Amino acid sequence: MPKPYYRPDTFHLRDSIGYLVKRTQRLMQEGIEARFAAQGCTLQQWAVLMNLRDGLATTVAELCRDLHHDSGAMTRLIDQLESRNLIERRRNPDDRRVIELSLTKAGHKVLDKLIPTACDMLNESLAGLSREEVKLLQSLLRRTIDRLQNMSLTTSATEKQKAS
Repeated sequence: MPKPYYRPDTFHLRDSIGYLVKRTQRLMQEGIEARFAAQGCTLQQWAVLMNLRDGLATTVAELCRDLHHDSGAMTRLIDQLESRNLIERRRNPDDRRVIELSLTKAGHKVLDKLIPTACDMLNESLAGLSREEVKLLQSLLRRTIDRLQNMSLTTSATEKQKAS
């Protein structure tokens, strides 16, 4: 049984970790979107380019799953990036049905200009914290993400067992 950090009789939304994480994400998103717009890029485009650069995704399906976009919207986004020569599509030589995405040299150059903007925004938003506090926050969030992913896997497995 998990520790009762929250209780219904004393629960307030502003103290909820979910609320605090979402509010933080929204404020960071608003700040970075304005900065990226001045450089001709959207936050969604940035997310796709960074996912490809860091090897977190290589196909439209993986990007849809990781970025929570529907396939139609993601295809339009990929089309935009491809028309700007920032990414390219290639068929997987082992499975011709799979189209893999990768950054072009121009895509890497765009990221080289955008990454300092992202770093500036993150550094400004964390200015009141020490390096140790930032590392602790990262660690706590990673642990929470791992726990939530494990809970999701357990729930999915339980639902599959019930269905069969």
